[in-house]
Amino acid sequence: MAKALLLVIFIWVLLIGFVSCQRPKFVNIGAVFTFDSVIGRAARPAIEAAVSDINRDTRILNGTELRLFTQDAKCNVFLGSIGAFQILEKQVVAIIGPQSSGIAHMISEIANGLQVPLVSYAATDPTLSALQFPFFLRTTQSDSNQMAAMADLIDFYGWKQVIAIYVDDDAGRNGVAALDDQLEKKMAKIYKMKLSVNFDESEIMDLLKQSKLLGPRVYVVHVNPDPRLRIFTSVQKLQMMNDNYVWLATDWLSTTIDSFSQMNQTSLGALQGVVGLRQHIPESSEKKSFLSRWRVMQQKGSASSELNTYGLQAYDTVWAVAYAIDRFIYEFRNITFSSNDKLNGMKTSELRLDQLKVFNNGSNLRNRILQTNFTGLSGHIQFNHDQNIESGGYDVINIEHMSIHIVGYWSNVSGFSLLPPETHQGDQTNSSRVDQKLQKITWPGGKIERPRGWVIADNERPLRIGVPYRASFVDFATKVNKSHKIEGYCIDVFLEARKLVPYDVPYRFELFGNGRFNPNYNELIRMVAADVFDAAVGDIAIVTNRTKIVDFSQPYAATGLVIVAPVRNSKSSAWVFLKPFTVEMWCVTAASFVMIAVVIWVLEHRVNDDFRGPPRKQIVTMFMFSFSTLFKANQETTVSPLGRMVMVIWLFLLMVITASYTASLTSILTVQQLSSPITGIESLIASNWPIGYQVGSFAYGYLSESLYIPPSRLVSLKSPVEYEKALRLGPNNGGVAAIVDELPYVELFLTNQSQFGIIGQPFTRGGWGFAFQRESQLAVDMSTAILKLSETGELQRIHERWFCKKGCAGEKRRNSEPNRLHLISFWGLYLLCGVFTILALLVFLLRVVRQFVRYKRRQMELASSSSNSSTTHCSQVIFHFFDFIDEREEAIKKMFAQCENSTPK
Repeated sequence: MAKALLLVIFIWVLLIGFVSCQRPKFVNIGAVFTFDSVIGRAARPAIEAAVSDINRDTRILNGTELRLFTQDAKCNVFLGSIGAFQILEKQVVAIIGPQSSGIAHMISEIANGLQVPLVSYAATDPTLSALQFPFFLRTTQSDSNQMAAMADLIDFYGWKQVIAIYVDDDAGRNGVAALDDQLEKKMAKIYKMKLSVNFDESEIMDLLKQSKLLGPRVYVVHVNPDPRLRIFTSVQKLQMMNDNYVWLATDWLSTTIDSFSQMNQTSLGALQGVVGLRQHIPESSEKKSFLSRWRVMQQKGSASSELNTYGLQAYDTVWAVAYAIDRFIYEFRNITFSSNDKLNGMKTSELRLDQLKVFNNGSNLRNRILQTNFTGLSGHIQFNHDQNIESGGYDVINIEHMSIHIVGYWSNVSGFSLLPPETHQGDQTNSSRVDQKLQKITWPGGKIERPRGWVIADNERPLRIGVPYRASFVDFATKVNKSHKIEGYCIDVFLEARKLVPYDVPYRFELFGNGRFNPNYNELIRMVAADVFDAAVGDIAIVTNRTKIVDFSQPYAATGLVIVAPVRNSKSSAWVFLKPFTVEMWCVTAASFVMIAVVIWVLEHRVNDDFRGPPRKQIVTMFMFSFSTLFKANQETTVSPLGRMVMVIWLFLLMVITASYTASLTSILTVQQLSSPITGIESLIASNWPIGYQVGSFAYGYLSESLYIPPSRLVSLKSPVEYEKALRLGPNNGGVAAIVDELPYVELFLTNQSQFGIIGQPFTRGGWGFAFQRESQLAVDMSTAILKLSETGELQRIHERWFCKKGCAGEKRRNSEPNRLHLISFWGLYLLCGVFTILALLVFLLRVVRQFVRYKRRQMELASSSSNSSTTHCSQVIFHFFDFIDEREEAIKKMFAQCENSTPK
């Protein structure tokens, strides 16, 4: 009995082991997608071919049949969800698809509840990678990768503003949001323009017309695959496919045109110059073999479309699921389902929700799918931490002459390259911008030069330029009476700079303010930032708080806050008579008097009794003669010809110097000198006196916020008339002690005022510029134009034309202090006088030396005839020479006469 019981137990254990080791005969998988669509027409035969290949391959599933159940989603979230429920009733272990991101969002929630992996080959919405959808996996590239490639392409060509046209569904919204994030990193701006899901041609036309009112001409089109290419057909009708535009498309376009048959290739004519992205599929023998097989399938009628990228990825998706199921069965043997208690109470005659079962080991199968690592038709299949397939990069395609050209490749490792991404697999760091390359692209209109990609304005929407309508200082910008014309110094600068901008800029001036009061300039700048105006032109100061919200051009006028206050005549100094000459001039003039005194004494000493006598008398006479020439009161007269020649030159020099000194001293004694109890901003702050400022100027904010002057001390003034009145009243009579304003206003105010002046130097540095919206290219080009105006002198000529009709205020200030006389102005006269004086002295010395030599020779002849020879030393000769010079001219003549008479005959 015991032996029989043991035998029964042994047989029972063997039966249980046999059953548990037995692999299931079949495994069900489902597929939900839109059959009649660009992607669906390629995906359906690809999925069916993959299932057929797997069931024929003995190396996988080992006898377990893979069964496929499909449902048509018909591009509808509701119908797609119903189809998913119908498939799940078949107890499928995985769902392939859907291709629509919107349907994927809904089915992912169902997959979460029943723990069935959902593997999509075409849903590219980046938000599907959220932790909210743990059972969603993706065998195609997420739009986060695609939009990174698109942003790099935009940055590669230097465009800073783009317009994105997209369908307002999950894939469209979230894809463009990803593009926005990528462009923000590159300091670029995006304008979003959305289409309804079921858009028609009229909606497209209206949207494109609206987009023309914007500045950018770079368009990124992100819609669903469209065989009719409705967007680009409308673009051609509106004549927007020319060299002013750039059209970029995401991979929907490459998917569409890859699906075209040879008969439909003529549709590419509407895409001339379009640049798009296509998911990169490496070339392989397996891919070539499948393409040949696909053509056979087309001939048999099992495939009605050309093969595209998503068809290849759909084929690989089925293989990835099959590999995971094979490993799952090897580890867990059985595939089991259980009832969901929450669904048991929802019995309905239609949906039969109570028949839906939870896949007990769905998490394990999902993990096996994530461990997939093989090379398929679309390239290497391996998942990353976001449950997305590793990025394989993108082809950059350009459509030219109804054919598609690959002009380069993009990957998140190498950026843009002329080599496929698989050649950079070993690289770990991103290449620099310099290393990135693309082939020449033919843009819309047939040009190969990079399009500018934006227009500032056109005739349909001219540039809206805000101009401050001032009530005072209207020379800077104002409206001409009884007309709509606006003129002024700032307007002329803008118009001249605009001529140097290398493109047409239609514009329209719009006055800001009522003309009765000066407008608030901060409000004008805020309106530019808020897109009420495209720019602002006028006397607009470039200050920190304004540069935070708008871009300014290069300053066209140097400004700074200055102090203007009443001035009075300063008392003359006791030493004012020394001011006409500089120190060098006084020194050289004094030296000239001494030199003339010495030279005249030397020339006149032998012939003029006035220059002889005791040494003390001669010294007094010598210098009295020289200095008395200044007053023409000298009693001594020159006798020698050389002395008279020197005196002529000296008196001419003296006449010029005297006249110049008299004129300069007269100017110094008569010109008004600026003087005020206020010496600078520090003394003005410490005085506690009221300070005036111009209404609308940034001076108020600077004085109160930066210098901490109490607002109670600040008095607002509206016009130059109020300036004059407040300064005349003074701080004790209801006026102000001084006015703080920008230098150009003050210079214009002082043009007709002589009782007020600028105290000290500007205590801030700044300038006036034109304001533009942030990232405006016109701001850069206008800055370049302003620099050219400055270099050519045109900027100064505009200033003189407006403010120097009666003389520039700056020149008047410079001329208010007479220039002192410098030596450089008279060095020619001094040189002439010095040359003549030295020549006269040399002629005199040569004559005297000649006489002395002649005299000594006579003495030597007399000594030799009388046999009285004596040796003469050099020192004796020198002493004899000076004695000879000191003799009168008549005495020298007598000495020569005596020598002649005593000569033996």
